[in-house]
Amino acid sequence: MATPPTFTSGAVLTAAQMNAVGMWLVKTQTIGNAVSSVTVTGAFSSDFDHYKIIVQVNSIAAGGPYMTLQLGSTTTGYYWGAPVVNYAAATASAISTNNGASWNRLGPGGTTGMAGVYDVLSPFLSENTTITGTYADPATAGSAGVGSGYLNNTTSYTAFTVGVTSSTMTGGTIAVYGYKGTV
Repeated sequence: MATPPTFTSGAVLTAAQMNAVGMWLVKTQTIGNAVSSVTVTGAFSSDFDHYKIIVQVNSIAAGGPYMTLQLGSTTTGYYWGAPVVNYAAATASAISTNNGASWNRLGPGGTTGMAGVYDVLSPFLSENTTITGTYADPATAGSAGVGSGYLNNTTSYTAFTVGVTSSTMTGGTIAVYGYKGTV
C-alpha cells in the first residue's frame, strides 16, 4: 500500500513526490443564480485520460428534476442505467437513458439541492467515453443511487455541461479532477 506524501510549508518537493499524487484539480466552476445549466470549458485535455467530476447544487427552484451531463455539443448516443432507493419509503426503482440527448437521469434533486460524484473515463481520447457515479437528493424524503453508462461515439471532448431536466439551480460548485496514471 502506497503512503501518500506529506507536504509542509516551504518544503521542496521531489519529482517522485509530485508523481505520486493521484488526482489533480483541473478546474472549479461556480453554479450561478437560477440557471438551468452550467458549461465547464477546458475541463478535458491530453494531460489526463480519466476525470472525476463532483457536483454540489445548493438549491433547486422546484423539486423533482434529474441532473444531466452532456459532453461538448453532442446530443445523441447517451446510455445510462441506475437503481434508485427512496430514503423514506425504503423502495427501489430504476432509471435509465437509452440513446438520449445527454446523460439525463444522473440522479434526482429537490429544493434542498442535489449532489453527484462521477468518474468520466476517456472523454478526450478518441474512443467511447464511459461514466460511473453516485448521486443523492439531500431531502429527508429524497433518494440516492449508483449508476453507469457510456457515450456511443469516439469524439474527443474538452467541455461538458451540467444541467437539470426541469427547474433551475442556484449556488454550488462543480469540481473537475484529472487522474494521474492509467487504469
